[in-house]
Amino acid sequence: MIELLATSSTARLATLLAVFALVALIAFVAINLILRRRAAQNLLQDFAGGQPGNTGNAPTLRAKQNQSAWAQLARRIEEAGLDLSDSRDERLSERMRQAGFESPMAPRIYTMVRLGMIFLLPGLYLLIALTRPEPPSFLQMYIVGSLLGLLGLFLPTLFIQARADRRYEEIVNGFPDCLDLMLVCVEAGLGIEAAMDRVGREMVQSHPLVAQLLSIATLQLRAGASREEAFRKLADAASVDEIRSFSTLLIQSDRLGTSLGSTLRVYAEEMREKRRMRAEEKAHRLPVLISVPLVVFMLPTMIGVMMLPASIRMVREIFPMMTGG
Repeated sequence: MIELLATSSTARLATLLAVFALVALIAFVAINLILRRRAAQNLLQDFAGGQPGNTGNAPTLRAKQNQSAWAQLARRIEEAGLDLSDSRDERLSERMRQAGFESPMAPRIYTMVRLGMIFLLPGLYLLIALTRPEPPSFLQMYIVGSLLGLLGLFLPTLFIQARADRRYEEIVNGFPDCLDLMLVCVEAGLGIEAAMDRVGREMVQSHPLVAQLLSIATLQLRAGASREEAFRKLADAASVDEIRSFSTLLIQSDRLGTSLGSTLRVYAEEMREKRRMRAEEKAHRLPVLISVPLVVFMLPTMIGVMMLPASIRMVREIFPMMTGG
């Protein structure tokens, strides 16, 4: 085994990667156990220090969400002196909500991950490059390290954008079905709150994101919020134009006293029409997308097959005649 490591660079690289993965796994498990033990100790201290029936200092769900491992790591980095806040914090928070990250610490965790990726990818490249028998030149390491640093800077942004686009598509595709069910519930005699609650519980398996938004709006209504406030928060949490229009429509219908059933029926028809138009648009884009591999791969082969007999004849007959052979 030692002789193989001494003679083979691939074996040395695989051994180094295995050792690095093992050390990282052990460190992750140890940190996770320490954080869980510390959280349990803090919870026991809170129970020991509190009085029975005194729930004023009890941790809320939002506080428990903010005490995750990533949030604690970001908080400790800020306590060490590195500010993770962004100059465009409101826009970044909006982007994180569009991607489905509702925690207030999400922008700081995002900034921390970007900073970590800037140093992590070039560090891994240098580790691999320096273990080779012939390490690359300084200029090559500088250029590749700079490119990997830029990749690490933009990779989290691409991930957030892709996640936001996927969430937007799931909400837009699932919202017309929820509107149809809500219309059935309203025409059956249920109020808007009961209809949203029923649809939210029915659509958990098929459209979980829309069901979550409707359930949150229902809980806000039950907690005492006005309809206008709950619908506006629904639109802000979804960050989708269709749901913003739906919330505005419900607010205007509630203010003017118009029929909610007819309002939902008209808007549901419009949503179904928009979904059909999006499907037709994707169908019309298929020939254009198919033409790209057709031109790149099949067209040169067809031209080569058609031109091959003429090329052979020119080589055998015409070229010798031109050279006097």
